[in-house]
Amino acid sequence: MADDVKVDVGNPDDIVAARQAGHQMARDLGFSLTDVTMIATAISEVARNITSYAGFGSIRVGVQDREGRQALVVWAEDDGPGIANIERAMEDGYSTGRGLGLGLPGARRLMDRMIVESTPGHGTVIEMWKWIPNNG
Repeated sequence: MADDVKVDVGNPDDIVAARQAGHQMARDLGFSLTDVTMIATAISEVARNITSYAGFGSIRVGVQDREGRQALVVWAEDDGPGIANIERAMEDGYSTGRGLGLGLPGARRLMDRMIVESTPGHGTVIEMWKWIPNNG
């Protein structure tokens, strides 16, 4: 199975690199073009949050067992200011920055599951995944 791919994220070029890493792994795993695009877009959203709010962090993409099934799992980690109110941050249209507020709720809709853990002052870890298709 594919090894994890980690991309350090600190500027817009890194967002592109993280998106491409997820896109390639999703293609290699047999996801449909639609799912590949959704995974890459979700990665872009969480990577953009890292550059916008934390300044620096990382995106890691790999295959893991989740709830008894294989999934492509994306981890986004940073040591930024954290999210004071995760529930509010997951609402459509809510943004603490200048964005449209599509980042986290949009990424959650694109993936099968999303878990957000954050402590104000200590950063954020987002884990999101999409089930790997059964092609046989």
